[in-house]
Amino acid sequence: MAGHSKWHNIKRRKESQDAKRAKIFTKLSKEIFAAVRESGTDPNTNLRLRMALTKAKAENIPNDNIERTIKKAAGESGSVQYEEITYEGYGPGGAAVMVQALTDNKNRSAADIRHAFTKHGGNLGENGCVSFLFDKKGQLIISRTEDINEDELMLEAIEAGAEEFESDKENFFIQTAPEEFENVKQALEENNFRFSKAEVTMIPQTYAEVTDEHAEKMLKMIDALEDNDDVQSVYHNFEINEEQLSRVAYE
Repeated sequence: MAGHSKWHNIKRRKESQDAKRAKIFTKLSKEIFAAVRESGTDPNTNLRLRMALTKAKAENIPNDNIERTIKKAAGESGSVQYEEITYEGYGPGGAAVMVQALTDNKNRSAADIRHAFTKHGGNLGENGCVSFLFDKKGQLIISRTEDINEDELMLEAIEAGAEEFESDKENFFIQTAPEEFENVKQALEENNFRFSKAEVTMIPQTYAEVTDEHAEKMLKMIDALEDNDDVQSVYHNFEINEEQLSRVAYE
């Protein structure tokens, strides 16, 4: 099955891991809060909460933090209201970009996101201008270890309902339809597989290569967007190979 190399063509990490971890905690806590306010505290009946808890556990957020957030969301009435907004546009060089935000001040979010696009040579567009270039899919990533038989894992994943299976030297990548994500995840967990990442995400249908100059600006734009506390996810079809990345003066 094709397409894995395009699933994770960029792996960028900031120098300060502590600062990044704090950002992740903030974003996931906000998502848990919003999920509880929307549909209650039971993850068995609240799919959004179940997904948020899966992400939180994957990021090793302490259970105490999660429980405090759930209790706070369940106990408060009207003090905080988060609105979900999706922004669409183009990065430098024409790569498609989707930004999912969860905010209590949409005017602030819109201004900040527009600024990030403009500052780095991108353009914020109208709703629908790039969303048709992405498919909503479940994605499960399992780190490769000596005790995992690739053929057996692939067979179990496909039998559980997975659509695609790919691998590289470090990981196994499993793709599902959104409605099959939980079934596949649960089936593999019951067979003692553990995930380094498990989420429903947006997968590009096609990918865009850009010049080195545009690649550098694109990387900086993505970081600026991900650094925004209101931004939950950034999806794009920007593709860069290791050779080009080595040429880009990016820090």
